[in-house]
Amino acid sequence: MVKSGIKIFARFRPTKKATGLYSLGEASDSTPTVSFTIPRSEASGAVNNKKELYSFRFNRVFEQSTKQDEIFEVVAQGVIDNCLEGYNGTIFAYGQTGSGKTFTITGGAERYSDRGIIPRTLSYLFQQYEKSPGTIYTTHVSYLEIYNESGYDLLDPKHEASRLEDLPKVSLLEDSDGNIHLKNLSLHQTTNEEEALNWLFLGDTNRMIAETPMNMASTRSHCIFTIHIGSREPGSDVIRKAKLHLVDLAGSERVSKSGVGGMLLAEAKYINLSLHFLEQVGSPLECFQVTNYKFYDYR
Repeated sequence: MVKSGIKIFARFRPTKKATGLYSLGEASDSTPTVSFTIPRSEASGAVNNKKELYSFRFNRVFEQSTKQDEIFEVVAQGVIDNCLEGYNGTIFAYGQTGSGKTFTITGGAERYSDRGIIPRTLSYLFQQYEKSPGTIYTTHVSYLEIYNESGYDLLDPKHEASRLEDLPKVSLLEDSDGNIHLKNLSLHQTTNEEEALNWLFLGDTNRMIAETPMNMASTRSHCIFTIHIGSREPGSDVIRKAKLHLVDLAGSERVSKSGVGGMLLAEAKYINLSLHFLEQVGSPLECFQVTNYKFYDYR
């Protein structure tokens, strides 16, 4: 059965010391909620009517002790099953810099159990292929990095010998039928899990990473790992195709708190601006679910 719709999950990263207080609860319709209490600043001689309690609703909330395998099973597995049925899917991690987005999407390098959504997805896909030996599957991968509003191919064969800025830029083109194409973004066929993981590791090696006051290894770009899945049933001439986009967004940050300057400041401006545009897409989608609102400002 195909699952559809937009789902939003919250995950709390473990911290070494106490941070802001939050509480978990449920709304009247049993929807999980997260509430934060932010005390008003005591400004002398002024009335501060700023609210103190902020509450947010999610499809599910993962506590600090949640393991990577549970994240994959709840967040990603249903989306992957839909892609195997021919439906496109997207999963992206959004949050402040240093909140654990890259760890959730790609994973950690210290332990095998720390694998993130992308490597687990590749493993799961090829396991599912083996369960249907009569079906012919094809798998291709691409890895796009968007850095300072410019796109780059992380799997370009020249990447190891060139600076990022010296590579051909990936450009967005639209054909006469309204279909979107990415020029200069390479597509690589993989026949097994090992080949797919090698492409993932190559792309991760080429990502733009820098140290900031809020994160020792902050990814300074948005990265989109796309898996193109094709399948044909035995005796059928119909080829079913789907794309699964796994997105690691750059972390948002308040420049006034991070204290960055120079190139890091320019990067932060581009990051925050692009995340603002993403909000302009998400807000109308929420309105559509509630009020059947059908106008979208951005693609």
